[in-house]
Amino acid sequence: MYENMLNYYLAPNLPQENHAFFGKNGGVSKGIYASLNFNRKSQDAPENIEKNIELVGKFYNLKADNVMRPAQAHTDKAVYVDKATRYQIEADGVVTDVKGIILGITTADCMPILLADTKHGVIGAAHAGWRGALSGVVENTIKVMIEHGAKVEDIAVAAGPCLQRESFEVKADMRDLFLAQDKDNSQFFIPNGDKTWLCDLEAYVWYRLNLIGIKNTSFSGVDTYTNPELYFSYRRNCHLGLISQPNDFPIELSTIRL
Repeated sequence: MYENMLNYYLAPNLPQENHAFFGKNGGVSKGIYASLNFNRKSQDAPENIEKNIELVGKFYNLKADNVMRPAQAHTDKAVYVDKATRYQIEADGVVTDVKGIILGITTADCMPILLADTKHGVIGAAHAGWRGALSGVVENTIKVMIEHGAKVEDIAVAAGPCLQRESFEVKADMRDLFLAQDKDNSQFFIPNGDKTWLCDLEAYVWYRLNLIGIKNTSFSGVDTYTNPELYFSYRRNCHLGLISQPNDFPIELSTIRL
């Protein structure tokens, strides 16, 4: 149904023509990477990944060279960029006020976050896995946006498809890190047996955004794990025994431009 057709999620609170949380379909990759894979560290052919990036450029009527991708590492680091470099900048949050740059961050269960202050012409993108979310990558991305002219009251934040609570089983060691930050974070974990919990990362990120005064938010509610026809999922691939070596799995790209 989706072969040769890009599938993507659009957030209701962002300019519809200027962003897309891409899914897994419509690319040229084959096998376990089929088909819109962007993982440069995987065993997928580099030329396939490049062609997939070209498809993203065409989606916006721009070239592949307009797609900016940081080298991500589950950190809290957010930076401003004025050029569409690829893998040259280590960060998990990127911000620009330059037209023509397509900010892109990759995920495969983590939460992709896109941000826009259209009034002041500043956009951002953040890779918010649980580590990044806990350490403040979303807040740091917003801080960089404000440093370049954005206003808190004018920033719209949208979260794309990611692991939803029902699929996000975690152990005590991870939960303890959240409780060490704030004991009230226990509200984002539901008991799931004697030694595991279900983590509601969307609710946690919404709570953190609310604390800093961001009111214009949207969350997809779409579960990457339970939608194999539409989205890649690192956790699902692990459970299916499809990962034979580190970093060898497909990932998605989420994008925003001015």
